[in-house]
Amino acid sequence: MSLRTIHGKLALCCATTAILSVDGHLSATLAQQHEEKGRGHDLATESIPLQTDHFPKRPRLLLEIGEQFLGSGPLSRGIQLPTGAVWRPALWIFGTYRSSVQGFDNGVNEIGEWAHRLDIFANLRLTGTERVLIGFRPADEFGGVGYNFGSGVDDGWQDDFNGRIETLFFEGDFGELFPFLDDDDSQSFDIGFSVGRQDLSFQEGILVNDNIDAVGFTRNSLRPGGTSNLRITALYGWNDIHRNNVEDDSAKLLALFTEADFPFSTIAVDAVYMIAGDATGDAFYGGLGAVQRIGRFNTAFRMNVSLPVSGSTTAVSRGVVFFSEISWTPHHTENLLYVNNFLAVGAFSSAARALGGPLAPAGIVFESAGMGRFGSPLSSQAAAVVGGAIGHQMFFAHDRRQLIVELAGRKDTNGIGEAAAALGLRLQQAVGRRLIVRLDGFAAARQGRDAAFGGRVETLVKY
Repeated sequence: MSLRTIHGKLALCCATTAILSVDGHLSATLAQQHEEKGRGHDLATESIPLQTDHFPKRPRLLLEIGEQFLGSGPLSRGIQLPTGAVWRPALWIFGTYRSSVQGFDNGVNEIGEWAHRLDIFANLRLTGTERVLIGFRPADEFGGVGYNFGSGVDDGWQDDFNGRIETLFFEGDFGELFPFLDDDDSQSFDIGFSVGRQDLSFQEGILVNDNIDAVGFTRNSLRPGGTSNLRITALYGWNDIHRNNVEDDSAKLLALFTEADFPFSTIAVDAVYMIAGDATGDAFYGGLGAVQRIGRFNTAFRMNVSLPVSGSTTAVSRGVVFFSEISWTPHHTENLLYVNNFLAVGAFSSAARALGGPLAPAGIVFESAGMGRFGSPLSSQAAAVVGGAIGHQMFFAHDRRQLIVELAGRKDTNGIGEAAAALGLRLQQAVGRRLIVRLDGFAAARQGRDAAFGGRVETLVKY
């Protein structure tokens, strides 16, 4: 027998011994674990409470009668209706109060004011799907309550309080209101509806952004081929309709709004027909929108069109506006960079709009404050114009402070010389649980006109 053979057999013998040793050790270990696991099959007999030490406290509303908002504890038996529905009524009152010292100089007017706005709501919750909501705005947004100074017009205290009902509607679901019609929930009775004065916003507020008296019916959770969900809403509005920020008493609105979720995008196709008197005119409005993620970018692309039936009026004009939004989060941050662009061909007008213009979603320098006489630094009207905004939203102090820096501009496409550019800043700071302090400032350069600048300091309380 050669020396190589002897060495080979010795190596094989040692390897076999090592394997048997390891296998024996593993077998003993597995047996021990199996024995311990067998003893642990019984359910624990000690209760472990919900770990809520680091949870925020429940936000209390101004008034809560009945079950508490986001409260815990046993549910009441409720009231059973003849239809089989069970209601557990609860009344919740909440709202916001805003106060701002603000002023601007646009080269023509210098305006300063201490403006206020109070929004208060009462929500009668009947079930998880049925409720009645009523809302008031006694300190109105158009300089109704506050103090004006420095303008030379309407200086002094303004006390135009009002009791107008801004919101009042009932919403529910037929399937939940009449469960006896479908005991096994196999039929298509889950149709949502709402009726009354309600806030409506479609195509991100470009097509419709108004609070009108309307009735709407919605069928959700439809799943045609290639989609995960399809929502269809039919709506009729008969009162309190604003067109170009002016109420049109003759207007009646017929609309069909749809939205479908595809694997690649969420597509919205909307159509509105406005019936009105000769002074304001009938019109057709359409909207097409697509929201999706492309690579690392959040994107939205929209096209909206307005077509008067019998020629342009003060309420409607012919035009189309193209709108795009692109945003992304820079690496290693929680911040947001965004680039928004628009192009208006002709003069697009929204179907229903109570404040501002269709381009308000483009950025902070295109939106108005929504209180007092502090308008948008740049015009938000969509008539023969191209432009956009580039902004950076930064978060600090565990997201309790944010800063937006935005550079925006718009340029006419019909040669009338109305180009303008603006730099806007917005700083918001959360104080406690209910207070937000906000500072806004802007400076704008305008073709053929003096520069404009302004600022405001606002406190917002949520209750």
